[in-house]
Amino acid sequence: MSLFNIFNVSGSGMAAQSVRLNTTASNIANADSVSSSIDETYRARHPIFEAEMAKASHQQQSSQSVAVKGIVESDAPLQKQFSPNHPMADNDGFIYKPNVNVMEEMADMISASRSYQMNVQVSEAAKSMLQQTLRIGK
Repeated sequence: MSLFNIFNVSGSGMAAQSVRLNTTASNIANADSVSSSIDETYRARHPIFEAEMAKASHQQQSSQSVAVKGIVESDAPLQKQFSPNHPMADNDGFIYKPNVNVMEEMADMISASRSYQMNVQVSEAAKSMLQQTLRIGK
């Protein structure tokens, strides 16, 4: 694998982790939202990643970049709470809260942040190696 491919792989990793950070931030921002129906309630979202294996196998390279295949909503049940005095309560006195687990989201945010940071460090190391290689010719 050439050093230039490292930039493609780490760049795609940074883009993927950026999507992961944004969906996690969206989940945390909507964790305390309330609605009066199940259909309107926010559901936690999570990105799905895939390695671009087809590109790697056709080009006979060992490097694989990361791609975001899609963003899916969580199937976890929503929180139904009896609160007849709430202005958003339905006819039966219930309000609906998202299925966002803030503790899981914070752990996911830390993991995504560290993964992003590691991809930045890989890019910096490759850049340093390329600079050292250019200095050999002087």
